[in-house]
Amino acid sequence: MRALVQRVSEARVSVEGAVLGEVGPGLLVLVCAMQGDTEAQADKLAAKIAKLRIFKDDEGRMNRSVRDTGGAALVVSQFTLAAETKGNRPGFSTAAAPDEGQRLYEHFAGRLQAEGVPVATGRFGADMQVALVNDGPVTIWMDTEV
Repeated sequence: MRALVQRVSEARVSVEGAVLGEVGPGLLVLVCAMQGDTEAQADKLAAKIAKLRIFKDDEGRMNRSVRDTGGAALVVSQFTLAAETKGNRPGFSTAAAPDEGQRLYEHFAGRLQAEGVPVATGRFGADMQVALVNDGPVTIWMDTEV
């Protein structure tokens, strides 16, 4: 699985003008299931993100996790993280099939919640608009295959 994790002051996701999910301080997690991904990989990624120390401590060092800060995560499906960009038109053939992608996306969001992080979500497969205030900015790429 792949994820792009952003530390945010706030983030929200909307479909057709209706807000589906929003968080205050915490994380925006764009997540993509790849072909061959498993629930075990989703579990591993969720645990890693819940413990990822990218929030400042009292000395200004990135030494606290989203759990430590009491923050939340907005989890949004993002199949374009599977982009192959050898040419000028990206290909997405390495992304999981839609039914499997949705299953793993929902599993990941549930696992992150089980790790003690409040989770809001978008709608899998929808044309979503994501708004965020990136705090820092801090943006981290994660891949269970690397």
